[in-house]
Amino acid sequence: MTRGPIDLKIVGDRLRILQLCLDQLERIPAADRTEFTQDFRSAAAAESLLRRAIEALLDAARHVLARAHGLAALEYREVARLAAEKGLVADPALGRRFVEIAGFRNRLTHYYDEVTPEELLRILQTELGDLDRIAQALRKAVGELANPT
Repeated sequence: MTRGPIDLKIVGDRLRILQLCLDQLERIPAADRTEFTQDFRSAAAAESLLRRAIEALLDAARHVLARAHGLAALEYREVARLAAEKGLVADPALGRRFVEIAGFRNRLTHYYDEVTPEELLRILQTELGDLDRIAQALRKAVGELANPT
């Protein structure tokens, strides 16, 4: 793929989708395990919103990799790995976490029958901040790439 300018609208749109999903995920009743697991809609909503949030984040990273580094049509785990390798997610631990999150997206899509309500609840209670931290790292990298000094 030919390198070119990063389309800030594409990146911004994807990160807005991520934020909308995170906002909705935070509204799902997740304080009580029984309440969460008894209503099928809670787990279904969490699953759908998590997948969409992760895909939006990965699509933003894919666009930046394509335009800034000439890397195109990548599988999601590869997008996350290269985002870390190319400095879009500069913190190594966060970069490894991004790869894990991409793997979880693949589980949500291809092995959805193995994702339990308890796992979704744990993610809602403890791991949503990881998506936000990765988005912040991506925003910072895009700002640097779009406006080199």
